[in-house]
Amino acid sequence: MSKLFLIDGKFIHVYNSQDLRVKRLYAAWKDGRTESGEPFPKVDAICIAIGNDNSVLYCKSLSLQIWLFGYDINDVIMIFTLNSIHFMASRKKIDFLRQVEQHKNEIAVPPIKLYIRNKDGNDKENFDKLISALKNCNNGKSLGVFSKDKFPGAFIEAWNEALKGKNFENVDISSVIASLLSIKEESELLIMKKACQMTVDVYQKYLRDQIMDIIDSDKKVKHSKLADCVDIAITNEKYIGNGVDTTQLYTCYPPIIQSGGNYSLKFSATSDKNNLHFGVIICSFGARYKMYCSNIIRTLLVNPDTFVQDNYNFLVDLQEYLFTILKSGIRLCDVYNSGIKFATEKKPKLVDKLTKNFGFVTGIEFRENSLSITSKTTACARKNQVFNLYVGLSGLINNSAENKQCKNYSLFIGDTVVVNENAPVTLLTNSKKGIKNVGIFLKDDSEEEQEEESEKENEPKQEQLVGRGKRSAVLDSKLRTDTSSEEKRKQHQKDLAIQLNEQARQRLSEQSSGKESTKIRKSNVSYKNHDQMPNESDVKELKIFVDRKYETVILPIFGLPVPFHISTIKNISQSVEGDYTYLRINFFHPGATMARGEGSQFLNLEATFTKEVTYRSTNIREPGEPQIITGILEAHTNGFRYTSVRGDKVDILYNNIKHAFFQPCDGEMIILLHFHLKHAIMFGKKKHLDVQFYTEVGEITTDLGKHQHMHDRDDLAAEQAERELRMKLKTAFKSFCEKVETVTKQEIEFDTPFRELGFPGAPYRSTVLLQPTSGCLVNFTEWPPFVVTLEDVELVHFERVQFSLKNFDMVFVFKDYHQKVVVINAIPMNMLDHVKEWLNQCDIRYTEGIQSLNWAKIMKTILDDPEGFFENGGWSFLDPGSDEDEEGGGDESSNEDEVYEPSDLESEEEESDEDSSYSEASEDIDSEEEAELDSDEESGKDWSDLEEEAMKDDMQRTGDFNDEYSSSKKGKNEYSSSKKSKSRHSSGKSKNRDYDRKQSRKK
Repeated sequence: MSKLFLIDGKFIHVYNSQDLRVKRLYAAWKDGRTESGEPFPKVDAICIAIGNDNSVLYCKSLSLQIWLFGYDINDVIMIFTLNSIHFMASRKKIDFLRQVEQHKNEIAVPPIKLYIRNKDGNDKENFDKLISALKNCNNGKSLGVFSKDKFPGAFIEAWNEALKGKNFENVDISSVIASLLSIKEESELLIMKKACQMTVDVYQKYLRDQIMDIIDSDKKVKHSKLADCVDIAITNEKYIGNGVDTTQLYTCYPPIIQSGGNYSLKFSATSDKNNLHFGVIICSFGARYKMYCSNIIRTLLVNPDTFVQDNYNFLVDLQEYLFTILKSGIRLCDVYNSGIKFATEKKPKLVDKLTKNFGFVTGIEFRENSLSITSKTTACARKNQVFNLYVGLSGLINNSAENKQCKNYSLFIGDTVVVNENAPVTLLTNSKKGIKNVGIFLKDDSEEEQEEESEKENEPKQEQLVGRGKRSAVLDSKLRTDTSSEEKRKQHQKDLAIQLNEQARQRLSEQSSGKESTKIRKSNVSYKNHDQMPNESDVKELKIFVDRKYETVILPIFGLPVPFHISTIKNISQSVEGDYTYLRINFFHPGATMARGEGSQFLNLEATFTKEVTYRSTNIREPGEPQIITGILEAHTNGFRYTSVRGDKVDILYNNIKHAFFQPCDGEMIILLHFHLKHAIMFGKKKHLDVQFYTEVGEITTDLGKHQHMHDRDDLAAEQAERELRMKLKTAFKSFCEKVETVTKQEIEFDTPFRELGFPGAPYRSTVLLQPTSGCLVNFTEWPPFVVTLEDVELVHFERVQFSLKNFDMVFVFKDYHQKVVVINAIPMNMLDHVKEWLNQCDIRYTEGIQSLNWAKIMKTILDDPEGFFENGGWSFLDPGSDEDEEGGGDESSNEDEVYEPSDLESEEEESDEDSSYSEASEDIDSEEEAELDSDEESGKDWSDLEEEAMKDDMQRTGDFNDEYSSSKKGKNEYSSSKKSKSRHSSGKSKNRDYDRKQSRKK
């Protein structure tokens, strides 16, 4: 069980699974055999002395230390005997090791003794105590050591000098410890999977794209420069994702980039200073996360001929064959021989060109030589061992090559895999390596022109790296003929719109087919007889009692307990007046406002009904919802338990957690864990769907009256202390999350918000920073929290999108049309493209409009007739281009507008009818009154209207006014009516108005 203590901002660490590994070491020692069957040498003690040498990256002493304690500690002596454990180091390191001593009884290991080094460097007294312990264990003769580990330093030299002449026999235990460490626990596999995923991400998101850009731009970049860039990119959150502790992330070895005929298929090779050659490019690197290694090897081929492609495909087939052979229980030499047999049958001429081994076990150490896939290794593969499995061909010659650099080439591919029991290995570095995925084909200009003339409807094979121009090669997504990002986004949205309507129609049809045609109304009878009344003390004492079994509230009325079914209760209100609290209960009764179809529950309308009941009490108090409760959060096998300092307990089951979030304290004053639940839990007499645990990392409020100086020592010390606290809490929370993920076997995975993708908005009253996660849009710093699950979203509509406005609104419509839409207000207009791009990458359909819609009415219309809604185009009515499509569409399109227009447009339609009738009734008025009415109706006239009025005045003066104006007036009134009935079609209105003016002038 892992515990995270949150008491006054302090984190208290308890022992974890690493402490239990000491028990595994002793079990293998006493049994004389490891879990994998490797014999454990008979030794009286195990002696490990580690010096201070930063140049040593991998060695058995450090690996065992990291495996046991999770850290590498320099200048320390560790002695393990069957009766006791001894540590000798400086005071600070001994303080760190005391946590093992404190839990020695819980993990069932021998007593632990700690020795502190003298500051003057004279440790003879402590050395004598350690040697005495060695002599008193069993026979006191044989010592298990790592013979290849040699550390410099005065401390280690003094210890080696003290051992001379003591007649101890040194026995090398390197291979047996390697066998013990090779079988990974679930927590170790989880770390290695993360390391492999980061390796794949850097390769796909950075290295491969960099090479493509170099080829596309015909740049001259040295191998060493490109390798250094990979070393930097592996700690960049842009490529590895958020939520990774980059302080514990390194490369297993310097990245290796090779091309141009000079190849070495060894991990000791280095990237030379030659420029990258556009031929065969071999890339090899691996991320080391929390001391656990990973590796990937890929070969990119530029314009490979059929001969090179054939050899590469053979190499891929060979590796795939080894994936099926490597299983638990098979000897590693048999795996190697099976690979050689496969190569002999397929390509006998290439057998001599193959690498001398096909991989090795990896873990804390990058390479374990005693567990390599060679012809001489008799050790067996075991379940949960992780291998770096690779195959390569070196010294190949291409006689058809155009230049010397392409004539000599090599091929090399490799992946990190996990061994299973009776199944092929599990691939951890899942990056495609077929010829379609690594082939880069350059084309001449003539070939490119022919390709453009051909039909583009023939789908290009996915992930094939295709370029244009003689020195140009880019990915499919980066072709120069591609459209802009905005056009791509629009095309993607069109595809999503088609999918959205089809999926929604299918989903609603399935739901409607599963529903009953008639709604069954539940009975409002509480108890059929008096015997069913609860025999509770509260009922006898005439107190208000809630019977959850029968969904009934028992109220004391005139000295008798009277049951009321909850369906008869309309609402309940509570008020406090002076020393008394009043509880008012309102009931449904004939004449009260009720939902549709609920009026039939009153079977006897002549009966006497209770309208309301009010109770007064001095004992009822406001429940008082707890705001901040300090306590401890524990992770158990089936859920979390939070225990406050006053004894309150909150239990959260893992299977009730819909989303788990971890928000670090980067840019925030709190660090928190947030759980969004599937079903609400009761706490403080209220239901909660969101539960949050947080710790403050600094002062949220600042005293502005305090005089501050930039060089104030107290302020500098406080800032330093806050930075240290932030780092400490961040590490503690991350460790807790990883342990929970291990315990739950990935049932609970903590998601971290992407702060760089955030945008401001107001989901409630105040404006907050809304941050996307991998599956949600969230805000946790303000209460109530805001969580929207993207999987539940049908589409997103942007309202009030106008250049004249500074903000716009964002509406989430859910797949469950009964669920109320969620609106986010006041999003800055400059974030519109940013939000669109994010939604487009999430494959979420979005639309936009200039007005705010009446969503309650829209959703009700859809639910009333879903089939008719989708037959009329579904959600396409929200498209900005829907107005143009409907223009001239006749009555059918105008009817659609009437269904889905917001309320303000409907009121305009009613006004248009009134105006039209008013215009018809006014035809009998004399000309002077008509002119006056016409002048009053039209305001804000443009120049053409004024010109038309001047023309009418001239016509009146010449005596032809009556005939001309009567015809002109009729057209004017008809236009006035059409103007208000279709306010959305502005382009059509202006054309009709110009046409009427021309007709008037002709007459």
